Amino acid sequence: MKVVAAYLLAVLGGNTSPSADDVKNILSSVGAEADGDRIELLLSQVKGKDITELIASGREKLASVPSGGGAVGVAAPAAGGGGGAATAAAEQKKEEKVEEKEESDDDMGFSLFD
Repeated sequence: MKVVAAYLLAVLGGNTSPSADDVKNILSSVGAEADGDRIELLLSQVKGKDITELIASGREKLASVPSGGGAVGVAAPAAGGGGGAATAAAEQKKEEKVEEKEESDDDMGFSLFD
């Protein structure tokens, strides 16, 4: 990821086709290690391509990736599965809050402001 970021920084700086040395210089300026194999792989994959088109196609691919929908689907049936389950969960939360208060009252016999 750092190699891609360094490449994009070089492009944003006005260099339309950064070389491996350009990417290595950017990485070394921030103290990051430069892996020559990864740099060469990236440069071979983006050679002759417009960076704005690559970013646009990447956004389209990411738009089709599901994100975060699984947790909502699981939580909804548990809440709607009957009144008993929701009530039991609420009671359990109350018990946890009571236990937390009991633990916080343990001040080892002295107060911070005594």
